[in-house]
Amino acid sequence: MAAFEAAMAAGAAMIELDVTFSRDRRLAVIHDERVNRTTNGRGPVSAHTMKQLQRLDAGSWFDPAFAGQAIPELADVLDLVNGRIAVNIEIKPEAYESSSRDDAVERQILDLLAERNMLDDAIISSFAWWSLARVRSLSPAVAIGLLSARPADEHLLFWYRRLGGFSWHPDWRVVTAAQVALLHTAGARVFPFIAAGRIDSARLLAMGVDGLIVDDPSQMAAHQWS
Repeated sequence: MAAFEAAMAAGAAMIELDVTFSRDRRLAVIHDERVNRTTNGRGPVSAHTMKQLQRLDAGSWFDPAFAGQAIPELADVLDLVNGRIAVNIEIKPEAYESSSRDDAVERQILDLLAERNMLDDAIISSFAWWSLARVRSLSPAVAIGLLSARPADEHLLFWYRRLGGFSWHPDWRVVTAAQVALLHTAGARVFPFIAAGRIDSARLLAMGVDGLIVDDPSQMAAHQWS
């Protein structure tokens, strides 16, 4: 939660977060499939109940100043940011289930957004495009972002059109001006991402990308953003 507060204070236009299931099928906001790297716990996220996850220290790994930060539940993050900033919710591939359940991850996300009147303030994204297909089947209008680590090709364009996509979120290292132009021709916004470190923001902005997903918004301070 401290990171989301800091992003808002830094003037970010949107926050990005990852969700996956706890053992009791609550939506935990955590990037990794396991808790080992970013908490004092061990094992898969899905092996812990939400209460067990929230008892872990999820801040000390980054800096002792953030000791005691908990793994938040998606509902709590949405309550924090509602009316303050838009949100990009990434569904982790391990949360996708081939059978559609009443409490499937896609249904839970859409219900939480609808309850808070946030459907117009959110993008739902994933590397698991079948999960995005379920999102689209449940909501005709919510914005959908296709994540990929490979350059855009006919396969991606097929899925973008099938899903009625809003944006493409590629690994920044595969983006070229030609790729940006291709996606713009298809009507897509292009939001490259970097998982850690600094992004070559000046080069990417010169290609005409529509936004950048970065882990430190301060690196955008030198750029004028319309």
